Amino acid sequence: SSNEHKLNFKKSKEACLSYIQDALLQKQWKRAAEFLTCYVESLEKDYSREHIGPSEMIWRIGTEILWHHSQSSMKEFSCFMEQMKTLGVKRYLKVCLEHVFHLLCNGQIDEAYQNLSLAESWRFGEQTAIQDKEMKLIQAYRGLLDYYSWSEQKNILLEQGEDGFSDLAVEQEMHGYFRKAAVNLKEIIKIPGVWDIFVKCYVDLLEFYGDHNEARQVLNEYAYNSKFPANPNAHVYLYQFLKRQREPKKSLISALKILHDIVPSHELMIDFNTMLQKSKKRKKRRLGLEVIFAALDYAGWKENAKAWSCLTRQVKQIVVSDKHLDWIKQEWNSRKDWWPAFHFSRYLAKRNWQEDKSLSYEKALVAGILLGKGCKYFKYVSHQGCKAQLKRFRMLKKFVNRHNLVYLKISG
Repeated sequence: SSNEHKLNFKKSKEACLSYIQDALLQKQWKRAAEFLTCYVESLEKDYSREHIGPSEMIWRIGTEILWHHSQSSMKEFSCFMEQMKTLGVKRYLKVCLEHVFHLLCNGQIDEAYQNLSLAESWRFGEQTAIQDKEMKLIQAYRGLLDYYSWSEQKNILLEQGEDGFSDLAVEQEMHGYFRKAAVNLKEIIKIPGVWDIFVKCYVDLLEFYGDHNEARQVLNEYAYNSKFPANPNAHVYLYQFLKRQREPKKSLISALKILHDIVPSHELMIDFNTMLQKSKKRKKRRLGLEVIFAALDYAGWKENAKAWSCLTRQVKQIVVSDKHLDWIKQEWNSRKDWWPAFHFSRYLAKRNWQEDKSLSYEKALVAGILLGKGCKYFKYVSHQGCKAQLKRFRMLKKFVNRHNLVYLKISG
């Protein structure tokens, strides 16, 4: 019967998709391609009106297979993408973008630019307005490639030195790329979103031509506009720009404070801590201690010698002056249950001593102050240092022994 035929057909399609999924998960690209061919052939016999789902799946699955298949070529991939563009106008621009990404990954920049230009001229009634965001992305990526061409021309002229800039034709071509890139990049970063690469390129253009006020405005908008999603990179770019402009430390600290609140484990926290430690204001030095303790809470920082050096320096200053021990106590109270095993085990003491004696020195001093002279980490490292007759480690042992009362005050 007709109903039975439809039911069997639906089951066979679902089974075929299941086989494709299994092959993809096992990275059996040839097998997946064979099943996809069967799936496409079966759809040709399907007289139902459910075309949207299958066409989407063919595009997604086919792209994945062709990208990984050992016998596929870029020519075959491009032919497939051209076919996918005709499957449905609702996805035309998305397919164009994906095609461009694959061309760029294969170094075919001119072909990618040509595809972007063709996509930008695409029009299809109401669909043009509906896909406005995709169209802006198309224009933005074209701007990115214009920036790439501008950068190449700039580098050529800079290599030639002053004589190079006397070549007006080349210089005008470079400025032409600048104008095209600037227009498209400026448009995309007005839309709330994460546009890191576009912002970086646009700011680079502006800085090269000396428009620092516009660059500052763009970065401030990107970092502080509440309509944009929280983005650590926005504050990194602003900080780097302010640093290049030799802005006052107050501005630099302000930018890094927000970055610290979002990503306390960011690599720039060492810069942040260093600036805060040098401050004459007690509140900022207190924040500096908080920043470096927070960074060392993360596994990626466990063997960061610079971070431990920052903590060692500040802990020594506090201990020697006998002021603000409460700062250390407050930070240590929330960590004393897990930092000893996380940072100061005997196993880590052995490994750190073998791999990086400077790191083991910094950690041993902190361990001795926080956990006392009976700490396993401190005992092992100081013993090995004294055994090796290293003056620095003898002084370390004396320092911790002299200030052992600090441990009692902190743990008390």
